[in-house]
Amino acid sequence: MDINEIIQQRIAKLEALGSKNVVLYPANVPVHITIGQALSSFQEGKKVTLCGRIMANRAHGKVNFMDLRDTTGKIQLYIKRDIVGEEKGALLEQLDIADILSVYGELFKTHTGEFTVKVQDFTVLAKALRPLPEKWHGLKDVELRYRQRYLDLLANENVKKVFLLRAKIIQAMRSFLDARGFLEVETPMMHDIAGGAAGRPFKTFHNEYSMDLYLRIAPELYLKRLLVGGLDRVYEINRSFRNEGVSTRHNPEFTMLEVYQAYADYEDMVNLTQDLICHIVREVLGKEELLYQGKTIDLKTPWNRQSFAGLVKDKFGIEPQDDPAVMLDKLQAKGLAKDKNRLSRSQINKIVEDALGQDLQVNPTFIMDYFTSLCPLAKTKKDNPLISERFELYLAGMEIANAYSELNDPLEQRRRFQEEIKDLNSEEKKNIDEEYLLALEHGMPPAGGLGIGIDRLVMLLTDQPSIRDVILFPLLRSQEEDKV
Repeated sequence: MDINEIIQQRIAKLEALGSKNVVLYPANVPVHITIGQALSSFQEGKKVTLCGRIMANRAHGKVNFMDLRDTTGKIQLYIKRDIVGEEKGALLEQLDIADILSVYGELFKTHTGEFTVKVQDFTVLAKALRPLPEKWHGLKDVELRYRQRYLDLLANENVKKVFLLRAKIIQAMRSFLDARGFLEVETPMMHDIAGGAAGRPFKTFHNEYSMDLYLRIAPELYLKRLLVGGLDRVYEINRSFRNEGVSTRHNPEFTMLEVYQAYADYEDMVNLTQDLICHIVREVLGKEELLYQGKTIDLKTPWNRQSFAGLVKDKFGIEPQDDPAVMLDKLQAKGLAKDKNRLSRSQINKIVEDALGQDLQVNPTFIMDYFTSLCPLAKTKKDNPLISERFELYLAGMEIANAYSELNDPLEQRRRFQEEIKDLNSEEKKNIDEEYLLALEHGMPPAGGLGIGIDRLVMLLTDQPSIRDVILFPLLRSQEEDKV
């Protein structure tokens, strides 16, 4: 039977329910508890009202055995026509797997020990006109899984567990920071200047103000204004956007944690990063290590450190005083930069990071001592102005976090901004954020800042190979384009 025939059959059953004076898709839902609550406080003979979706339906004469599921669990229903009455019993003929019910009845255990509800009454809350997939074929249907995530959640219990775990990870993140006096804040998602990080922005237009706007690349410059305003510890779990490539580690729309602490530096951020991630792993997984794609990651602190400046000198002969053209020549000599055109500092930085990432060990590694020319928002080291107080954290070869001692000198920040944009082509050209510089001129305390990629962190804790597996609705090509 094809899908259109199934839909027509279900529509006919819906009409049959209506002809029996059943209220179709009722607005009011009976007071109820979750299936998980019923199971956790199970008592023989206890009367309960539950709501959920039919996941199985087995008819035996005048008795139907159904599986009812909600977010919290699954329970068996025992529906006997002699108990619910002939009028309600007749409605069972019109029910299908995926329909949504409210049931009232008495809890008991079958002779095999299965938790069951002896149903005394039920209400049809929603009729599903399409069937659930009989079997989800994993990677074979990967695009369909992402596009119809609601079916993926219904059909794959493990997928649902990933997103329940994601919620717990973010809860643990919040509880850790809240307990340490950090204030959660919200900053704008539309910016008149694309700033705070390197990346190509998404552009939009505000009709009322007749102005171009950009979806934020990062919230950094707004959060640091709050430090100027006297909010010494702030964080934002933010949605940011970059109009760039898509891969197993990149989605154009992604979730970041950004944290700023006044009177701190990047060494304080090292400690904060270790403590925060270890806290999350203990709270969510109850252990001190991770298993990711068959590799065990040991989280015992202190975590390993390596020097970025030392690594690129050893591997590529690149020195911190090299200008971008010289860096490019050295990379090309190693066969890493195929494009003969000029590359920006951020593009060179990405090539170097990717090359380093292939060799990074599985266990947590802080890559310290980045070139100042690649860190326009970071303070330099006291003994070497060519090196900045910045680190990136790698776990299982993935960049998970980025942090530095924040540059709070307004004159030096202006010089860095001017240096950053002077060689950009017309397409990349952007304005200097004068509002941010104005804030700095009022005095920003020394501070440490930290950014953690939440999507990638969730990948690690849930052992998922692709960022799309931890984002409920990742960006996909339109179905029309897929058919071309």
